[in-house]
Amino acid sequence: MAKDTVRYPDSLVEDIEALVDDGAFESKSEFYRFSAEYVLNLLEPDRDETTFSYRELTAELDIDDRAAPGLDADGGLPFLRAVIRVRQLGLRGEYDAAEEFIDANYEPADRESLLLEELLGAYRGDDPPRRARPGRE
Repeated sequence: MAKDTVRYPDSLVEDIEALVDDGAFESKSEFYRFSAEYVLNLLEPDRDETTFSYRELTAELDIDDRAAPGLDADGGLPFLRAVIRVRQLGLRGEYDAAEEFIDANYEPADRESLLLEELLGAYRGDDPPRRARPGRE
């Protein structure tokens, strides 16, 4: 099994430790493995799980993969993939490309559009109130 080091904010680790203390997961490692597998399965539903006891944990936590919030809520373009794309572009400083992506796939007043705009604003460092973009008033 490969080992990968990832840093998490202290508050997030505290929340995960609380889940472990409550018995929802046997260890933080189990939580991290399960979480990664869960997200990958959301992105690729036909993917075979590789994490030991993934299905058992999903059942114990009463998680229904088919009812994952936000996925396909926008009528075709899976929202989680859109979040990933906007994040990638934001991290690279390609703000115009991210705006074009949002504009091409969402109506300005859609809930998903507003959320993606806020995500992009976090990477761009926008301070409210934001500047109005053409077509986004």
